[in-house]
Amino acid sequence: MEIRQPIHSEHAKQLDTAGLREQFLIEEMFQLGQLNLTYSHIDRIIVGGAVPAETALELVGGKELGVDYFLERRELGVINIGEPGVVWVDGETFEIGSREALYVGKGAKEVKFSSISAQKPARFYINSAPAHHSYPTRKITREQAAPETLGSQENCNVRTINKYLHPSVLPTCQLSMGLTELAPGSLWNTMPCHTHERRMEVYLYFNMQADNLVFHYMGEPQETRHIVVRNEQAVISPSWSIHSGVGTAAYTFIWSMVGENQTFHDMDHVAMSDLK
Repeated sequence: MEIRQPIHSEHAKQLDTAGLREQFLIEEMFQLGQLNLTYSHIDRIIVGGAVPAETALELVGGKELGVDYFLERRELGVINIGEPGVVWVDGETFEIGSREALYVGKGAKEVKFSSISAQKPARFYINSAPAHHSYPTRKITREQAAPETLGSQENCNVRTINKYLHPSVLPTCQLSMGLTELAPGSLWNTMPCHTHERRMEVYLYFNMQADNLVFHYMGEPQETRHIVVRNEQAVISPSWSIHSGVGTAAYTFIWSMVGENQTFHDMDHVAMSDLK
């Protein structure tokens, strides 16, 4: 488990390209036969990827968490971006297909990930947040997610936001997750942009060809920076930062939020005229 320290907005202004990538970009999450995790001290979110092959991969609590088992004081959200797989939770099995999700509540002692076929492995995207209450474990299919379509053709940002872990779908302590799909011909996400002081966010970009990329824009609205993001890489976004992106071709992304407020539309909008 890699540990990332929080970064103050004044510190971020001084970072060069390599510094921004080191602090905010997670490059190598999905590796065959491995479970890779990054612990960010920004709201103590844990982000990771599990790609099980011949054997199952178990989520265990280590010295980084100081607990007997991983979800002793945490909740977990999982979205599969690969082929069908299975998540084992305290002996109960949940088959998770492509772009399906699973919520696992605080207190689950054993969590394992496996693929239906080792030759066509699942690719489980994992997010975890501290939790104060135990809510039931539940699978969420694509049909059960709450969709919301935003944007316009003229602004190249027509997109459907599919809310998987959200109060309109199921209760969680603080973790929210969803998957946004852009319409054909649309390349911008979350523009016009916003910030939200009450929660941080992580973006995972995927479904991209090897020669395509996304320019992810971050920073305070009057001090913007960009990070070049490639397929299956994630960007950590502190509460003071905008989080918008534009791709060289079609892409999909998963957003996840951790904080004290789960109201989806509670955000501080930034006027286009105020961006610098």
